Amino acid sequence: MGASKTFGWVEVRRIGEELADRMPEKDPMRIGFPELRRLVMDLPGFKEEPGHPSNERILEEIQRHWIEERSDRIADED
Repeated sequence: MGASKTFGWVEVRRIGEELADRMPEKDPMRIGFPELRRLVMDLPGFKEEPGHPSNERILEEIQRHWIEERSDRIADED
């Protein structure tokens, strides 16, 4: 199954992976929701879809996936 070129807010796992790929130096635990929202909207391929706006719950899930992905990568390096 190939990844589509565009993605929106509901694809929280993919967004978390994209953030981990593109910003390995950033600590997702130190990023507030306004900045997280901006970082997501700046990702290549991100497209906000009508009827699927961001909210606190979605941002929490994105942050959780980003933290998990980052932790997994750090563990793999050890």
